Order: sequence, then C-alpha cells, then structure tokens
Amino acid sequence: MAIVRPRLNDFYNIPLKQEDIDFALPFLDEDIPLYVDPFLLWKIPSQQDNGLHLAVVSAFNAIGNQFIKGKEQEAIQTLIDLTECDEAGLGNSKTRTGKKLGVKASEEILELFKKIPQIKNNGFEHFEEVQLLIQGISKDRISDITCSLIKSFLVDYTLEKCDKYKFPFEKCSVPIFNIQTLKIILEETYLPVNPNTQKPIILVPKRWLRYNPWLNYEDYFDNYYIKDHQKTFGNRLNRVQLLDFNRHNYDMVNAYTRQKVANQQSCVNDPLFTQIPILSAKRKSETIVGLPTGKDQNADRKYEDNMVSVLASMLYPYLDFAQEQSRTESGLHIRDIIFYNNRSYDFLTEIYDKYEATQLVIELKNVKTLERDHLNQLNRYLSDQFGRFGILFTRNAAPKNIYDNTINLWSAHRKCILILDDSDLVMMADMYENKQRDPIDIIKRKYIQFTRDCPS
Repeated sequence: MAIVRPRLNDFYNIPLKQEDIDFALPFLDEDIPLYVDPFLLWKIPSQQDNGLHLAVVSAFNAIGNQFIKGKEQEAIQTLIDLTECDEAGLGNSKTRTGKKLGVKASEEILELFKKIPQIKNNGFEHFEEVQLLIQGISKDRISDITCSLIKSFLVDYTLEKCDKYKFPFEKCSVPIFNIQTLKIILEETYLPVNPNTQKPIILVPKRWLRYNPWLNYEDYFDNYYIKDHQKTFGNRLNRVQLLDFNRHNYDMVNAYTRQKVANQQSCVNDPLFTQIPILSAKRKSETIVGLPTGKDQNADRKYEDNMVSVLASMLYPYLDFAQEQSRTESGLHIRDIIFYNNRSYDFLTEIYDKYEATQLVIELKNVKTLERDHLNQLNRYLSDQFGRFGILFTRNAAPKNIYDNTINLWSAHRKCILILDDSDLVMMADMYENKQRDPIDIIKRKYIQFTRDCPS
C-alpha cells in the first residue's frame, strides 16, 4: 500500500509521534526543510553540544590552515567533499540528493584564511560568517558542512536511536572526516538505509534545527547593515558589493556576530510543525462557518485553505500532518488533507487494525447538500491507496440516504467513511480553545456512533 510523503518509520511500520522523539523523522523521497545551525550547538548548555561545536570550528580552521601552508589542492578537495551530507536529508531537495560546491567557490572560502588578517591569525569563532563573505554560500552549505564534520557522532547517535525504536539497519560505507589527517575516509558501519535508493540515513537531533541560521546574510543585510551602516556608504550596496566590502572590513562582520551573541537568548530551535494560536483557530473556524457554499466569491478555495490550517493544528499531536494534495475525478477538483496515522490514540489504532488505515485522508466538500457522487469519489479513492477508512468534511449534516449509504458500504466492502459538518468543526474549535478535551474526540465520537449503526 502506497504512502504519501513516506517517512522512515512509516516504511518499517513503526508508530512514532514526531512530538515524542528528540530527532527529526526523515522523509524517504525528499529533504526535511530545516537546517542544522552550528550556533545552537555553541549556545545550548550542554558540554556534549559545545564540544561538537568546538570540533566543527577547529576542523574548519584546520582545513584553512592546511591551505595556508601550501596544501591547497588537498584542502580544496576536502572542503568540496564536506559541502554535501545527503545522509542527513536536510534542505529543499526533492530527491534527497544535493550538489557539492565547486572548486572556485571552495577556493574563495579558503582564500579568506590568507586575505583577512583576523582569520589568518585566529581562525573563525563562528564559521557561519562565511555567508557574509562569499557569494553563493547559504544555510544549506553551513548545515551540510556542520553535519559532515560531526558525522562520526551522528552515526553513533543514529545507532542509539535505531536500538531504542527498532529501526532496521544494514552494513554500509559512509564518508567520515578524520580530524587527525584532515581527510575524508570511507568507514564501514551500520545505519538504516533508504529502501528506495539503498543509501544510508543518519538521524539529526531536533534541538539543532532552524529554518535559518542565527547568523545569516538576510538578517545582516536587513537589520544590521541597513539600519546602522548604510549612511556610511552613501548608497545601498548590492549583495556582491557588500560581500566584497565585508571581506575588506571584517571588523563589521565581527561586530554583527558580537551583537548576535549578545542576543543569543532569542535563538531557539524551530519545531517541525507549529500549531496556529487558539485565537487564530477560533477566527478561522468562524470564517469557515460564515462562508457560502459552492464556488461563489471563491468560497470553495477559502473553505479549503482555512480547513487545512485548522485541522492540521487541532488534530496535532495525535495526527502528524503529511500534506495537502489535489486530484481530479470526473472533471471535478477535489482537495484532500492527509495525515500520518501514528496510532497514538485508541481509535486510531483500531482503524489501523480494522481498515489498514496507514494514513488518514480527509476530503473537503463545500456544498450545501452532500450527494451520492461525493461519497463515491472518496470511496473509489480509498480503494486505491489509503486503506478502507476516510473522513468527509462538509457544511451541513448529511441527508439520511447518504448516511445510510455509508452503512451499506461497510456492509458490502467493510469500508468506513465518517461524515462531519460545521457543527462538528465548531465543537472541535471549542475543545481546542478550552483544552479540557482533545478535538480528535469528536472524530472518535462519530466513529463510535458509526460502528453502533453498522449491522452486527
């Protein structure tokens, strides 16, 4: 049975809630859109993480020192090899495969150790400053270099989690940076592998992940250079000009870093999913209930957009949001919301066992009266991919003949389709607001009622 946006644990049928574990669950077909921020390793009050940050910076500076001492080609090649860490699966690639930095850009980075006196004499304290000095170096490179330099630790960390959560692993060869020789060596170890590509996977702690590193070019340009220093130059410098200026005026970069260090209390990791605030959920629910049915005034799109946001937040953490997707059946546009079934709630375990619901699909219909065709569309969809359980959200209570049709589907094919409407959504929003019960209880109540109505 196919899985939409599969994660490693989904493939191996290991039920895990992302909220309950300390590492990011890796996707099999694409990257996680987050990045390791080395500043977090430095900032977190942990000797282990601080030690890893020291190892990263020391190794990076050692490669620069190697370049200074005449082993230029060796240093360039080592840096090139460090600029991708496909095993970690972080970034924006849709294939979990990145492209290494070129020779020219790598040489430009290492030339900093020759051309900037402060770096030549003392090295970097926070090597993320490279983003402010060299064109084309951004958060993905910083993240990959960091992961590559501490990959030995990440391999051990991954094996520890495999043992704890029962992920299968296999013997494989992984490129590891050797701090003593300053070379990349292939090391045989054991890691989980991507079942689609047979490439090894390493797990990364959530506490290190951010959408943008604490030190980054955009923040420097918008909040430091523009605010405090543009008047010095008389005009606004473009990116290339500013990077060149920074290389000749490294004290300005240093001052920015000191400012960010002083404000480090604001630097925290970014969660993989953030629920919308209670007030926003309430407002969105009220907007949904107030919308007209049909397509007038783009009501169907407004209904779908608001429902995706509200349901993804209200059903978390019991259901991790997988994705929204569109499909076409009989010439009609249909919008679905798909969740991972983590089996973290009693009735979710039951629908997994009874209906093979590896994922939970919710179909959205902004119609005044639900019709048989709407039900049949979801019915056909379930038979192809998601097991035999689905939910249909619509505006008004289903007519009796439509509800009876869901009972008949169960009798004939052992399929379960629950129908919820605006009144159910309002109750879910109230629960989300008062926190006395979980909104998913409304779906469970519908499920219990449905099972009672089914013939014995």
